[in-house]
Amino acid sequence: MPTSPLRSRRTVKASRALGVALTPKAQKYLDRRPYGPGQHGRTRRRADSDYAVRLREKQRLRAQYGIREVQMLRYYEEANRREGRTGEVLIQLLETRLDALVLRSGFARTIAQARQFVVHRHITVNGKRVDRPSFRVKPGQTIQVHERSEKFEPFQVAASGAHQDVLPAVPGYLTVEIDKLQATLSRLPERSEVPVTCEEQLVVEYYAR
Repeated sequence: MPTSPLRSRRTVKASRALGVALTPKAQKYLDRRPYGPGQHGRTRRRADSDYAVRLREKQRLRAQYGIREVQMLRYYEEANRREGRTGEVLIQLLETRLDALVLRSGFARTIAQARQFVVHRHITVNGKRVDRPSFRVKPGQTIQVHERSEKFEPFQVAASGAHQDVLPAVPGYLTVEIDKLQATLSRLPERSEVPVTCEEQLVVEYYAR
């Protein structure tokens, strides 16, 4: 399930614009060119307005989960209705998406690949196939690659632990048996454990304006 060169270039460009690596490949480019894309990327920009800062932070969070604006708004509205700090609840809702947990477990290399695996029905939750990337995983539920899919090369690569060299360490809210391509959400994530780059309060301020 290769990534097209055009999509790869777009992802690298978006990563440089947002200042956060959206894929392991983009991280290599950011390490070499830690500035925005384009001929003026190195030049110092004028100070952004408060709105621009909040907008960029919202775009940064949305890009890391690869979701559309309408989905992001719905997550914010749900987080705002719940008890607790809205920003932290928002991150928790995003992080318990099935595609996000497939990525965190090391079954996929990027969020786009994780979503593709789910949509193509390669992933089960408690033994049942789920094809919705937005499916919300609950504590105690087990995510696993379907037995018929385990033989495919991307999953053989994942089972060898190859992605662990380029992905963040498995967070504490997941129990992963990578050789079995199995992971269990042991509890809800805490914000400090979630490996996303974002000042979530600025995202909240963007939507609350």
